[in-house]
Amino acid sequence: MAATDQKDLRSRVSDDMTRIREELERLVRIPSVSFGVFDPADVQASAEATAEILERAGGTGVRLLQVDGAPPAVFAECAAPAGNPSVLLYAHHDVQPPGPAEPWDSLAFEPTERNGRLYGRGTADDKCGIVAHAATIRAFGGTPPVALKVFVEGEEEAGSPNLGRFLERYADGLRSDVIVLADNPNWRLGVPALTTSLRGLVDCTVELRVLDHAVHSGEFGGPVVDALASLSRLLATLHDDDGNVAVDGLASDPVPTLEMPEDEYRVNAGVRPGIRLAGEGPLTARLWTRPAISVLGIDAPAVAEASTRSFLPPGR
Repeated sequence: MAATDQKDLRSRVSDDMTRIREELERLVRIPSVSFGVFDPADVQASAEATAEILERAGGTGVRLLQVDGAPPAVFAECAAPAGNPSVLLYAHHDVQPPGPAEPWDSLAFEPTERNGRLYGRGTADDKCGIVAHAATIRAFGGTPPVALKVFVEGEEEAGSPNLGRFLERYADGLRSDVIVLADNPNWRLGVPALTTSLRGLVDCTVELRVLDHAVHSGEFGGPVVDALASLSRLLATLHDDDGNVAVDGLASDPVPTLEMPEDEYRVNAGVRPGIRLAGEGPLTARLWTRPAISVLGIDAPAVAEASTRSFLPPGR
């Protein structure tokens, strides 16, 4: 589409918003949690719904991509005149678990509008990316000025453990000149932004045991180190007293020139009053270019189930 047609393009997108929202709400209602303890049929259903949306938008060659033991990904494409560059559009159709129901103001998988915003698991991350790609195809009438290839992954929230296998199997069909990922937050409402780099990710599971069976804490407690207390001490060594990462050998990039006010970050993150932020230096550096370490979960006896026996939980 020529530059002189931008007004027409905006009009097409605006006229399409009702359908865009309907498609998003349809996807959000599918509880496509990709973690192993959840029903894989829901992830399969979200893949099939994604494929249908992309095909109705005008995508061609729409199909599910499969590798053994992995949730399905979805592929679609749009051809362009010979010699024009190709763009790979990425999104993912799986979501995080909803967590406890109590903190939710509405059901996690029932999209609900409040104060002009749509709430529900996946309304942002990342089923909105899927409908954005579909809307882009429709806005150009199925014939964009560049060749489009759409790849919608099904296990990003679980850490993309099989992404490498997908890329190996389907490399020829996915190869493109540029990759655009619709899976990043806005910098600020109403301010367009392009994310050009992200920090990498490494994860691990740590298991800590001090005895080979459970014993009575009243009879054996004292000489034997406590597993949870030892795990807490181990975790505390990951940061210094100011909250900076204290692990040697991790790389940092230069401090970004863009800054985020602390009060804005606190509101966006929901930081409770009186909580001091971790680390030192500009917030954008702590968010974007310096290493961060997070403890995402610990398996241990629940308080309601604890007794005077020293159970030996794996620290995770």
